[in-house]
Order: sequence, then structure tokens, then C-alpha cells
Amino acid sequence: MDETNIFGVRTAANREDQVVDFLTAKLLRRPESEVYAVVRPHGMRGYVFVEAKSKIDIEQALQGVPYARGILPEPIPYQEIEHMLEQVKIEMNIRKADIVEIISGAFKREQAKVIRINKAKEEIVVELLGAAVPIPITVKMDAVKVIRRESDE
Repeated sequence: MDETNIFGVRTAANREDQVVDFLTAKLLRRPESEVYAVVRPHGMRGYVFVEAKSKIDIEQALQGVPYARGILPEPIPYQEIEHMLEQVKIEMNIRKADIVEIISGAFKREQAKVIRINKAKEEIVVELLGAAVPIPITVKMDAVKVIRRESDE
């Protein structure tokens, strides 16, 4: 029986990414683990999904993982979460040296210049234009909108 199950793991709100990072780092150190996938569904707060052979495998993997709050008692049928897991292609229409406006987070409504792009993590590093001293800040690509291109000037 090679069947796997998908379980919902409760997390502290807005700590889903940290749970995924801690858990995947731990699993990479334990290749014998029967945990196969860890997914953070976009737009769903307080939960991540973990695919494993059994609930016990997930319980063992989660021991010591900060912000993990527990496992839902029953496996989740794939059909119930399929719409949250489909591969989403984020349009990477951001280029180095673009001027962007930050549209969410602590620096909302600030303008910044793109200095580096990390497509794998879907993050960009920007420098705020209004700051007296340029400090690099890392933000998610979906937290900014391009307002001016270097080539437009």
C-alpha cells in the first residue's frame, strides 16, 4: 500500500512561510522521512498542507518546529484542496532598475527602486526612494506594482 495522505497543519497566523521553511529544512536533514510534500496554499492563513504516508510521520516531523500548532484529525481529500494547489504562474513583469510602489506591508505607498530580483523565491530587493540613506528591503513580488520603467525616462 503506497497510498499517501494530505493533512492540514495549523500554524500561527502569518507564520505559514516560517513553518514551511523550518519543516522543509528539517526534512532535508532526514531523507528517511515518509513526508513527501509541504505546501503553503496562497491566500489561506493559519494552515499549510503536508503530504505523508501517515499522520504519525507528520507528527514526528513537526516536533520542535516553531509556530506549528497541530494537525487536523482527518486527512483532507485531494479534491477539496486541488483548486488551492494548482500551479500559478506569477507574471514576472518586474525588471532591475524599475521604479515600483509598495502596495502592502509596513512600507505601503512608498516608492522604491528595484535593485535585485529573486525569481525562485518570488521576492525583490528594493531601495526606498524617500529614505535619506538607501537601505535594501526584501518584499514579495506581489507586494509591489511597477509605476515607471528605467527605459521610459
